[in-house]
Amino acid sequence: MSDDLSKALAGVRADIDRIDGDILRLLNERARCAQRVGEIKAEFGDAGFIYRPEREAQVLRRLQEVNPGPLPNENITFFFREVMSACLSLEQPLGIACLGPLGSFTCAAATKHFGHAARLLPQASIDDAFREVESGHAHYVVAPIENSTEGAVGRTMDLLLSTPLKICGEVVLRIHQNLMTKAATLGEIAKVYSHAQSLAQCHEWLNHNLPGVPRISVASNSLAAQMAASEPGAAAIGGRAASEQAGVPLFVENIEDEPNNTTRFLILGKYDAGPSGRDKTSLIMSAPNRAGALHELLAPLSAAGVSMCRLESRPARNALWEYVYYVDVEGHREEPAVKAALVELAGNAAYLKILGSYPVAVF
Repeated sequence: MSDDLSKALAGVRADIDRIDGDILRLLNERARCAQRVGEIKAEFGDAGFIYRPEREAQVLRRLQEVNPGPLPNENITFFFREVMSACLSLEQPLGIACLGPLGSFTCAAATKHFGHAARLLPQASIDDAFREVESGHAHYVVAPIENSTEGAVGRTMDLLLSTPLKICGEVVLRIHQNLMTKAATLGEIAKVYSHAQSLAQCHEWLNHNLPGVPRISVASNSLAAQMAASEPGAAAIGGRAASEQAGVPLFVENIEDEPNNTTRFLILGKYDAGPSGRDKTSLIMSAPNRAGALHELLAPLSAAGVSMCRLESRPARNALWEYVYYVDVEGHREEPAVKAALVELAGNAAYLKILGSYPVAVF
């Protein structure tokens, strides 16, 4: 390395060292402010509300709006989520229940939303994850609700009907499916394990590359990876984290049939969120069994100028050929238009349950 190059680099590296020192000082200054927030909350009897989804969303949106680059907004969001996660953990690490084992897509979604300082509590089923929060053993549950390829996740929808928990957030995760195995060739693979949703997301790839090979649905992709690691001739489909966790090599990457394969997850806790400025409200309702009832039921939303961004029907569990409707609308339930529409809905619906209002996912 020439002397001129060494001198030029030395100057830039000195600037980097100085900036790193400034960042370190400011991070700790921010952490002290976060601690002071906790102290003030305790003084006013609000210590139980450590995590404020609406405040976090507002901070991240503001940072994206003022970000001059060259770092893209996605990187800024990741960095500041980790900063907020670390600061929250100084008060109390959040316990997050999710479908496990570690390495599942749901665990990845939980980490994306809450940061690495949160304490993940992987569960054997979505039901168990809900129960962890309902019983007070965890603060929040992260549960998949819909996939861009395969649609709604039925078990989560069923649990929303009965749980007392409130939706307080959402997170969207880009899903890359990978084939992992210890086999040396595709011809040595005798079975493929994965979660039913992942098998469906790779249906065409499997038809073309592993025709006739049995596909076995298991509780999670992480469990599938563990089975592929221990059984000769077995393969699994799942994320990179599941491969690393189980110690089974990736054989073929990105085998999902749809290149934009994405899953939306809900965050649920004992309280929903306050208004953030860009929110959704989710609810479940049923219409009387008569002609035109659903149209009449949805009319208050249209009349109030409230946009509906999702409508799903699902069989009611208490009557044959009866249905309940899962609806997402734009806006917080405390906003005047949404509030007025919900009042009228309550008078028209045979059944109405407001699942919560929460910030729209920040990417």
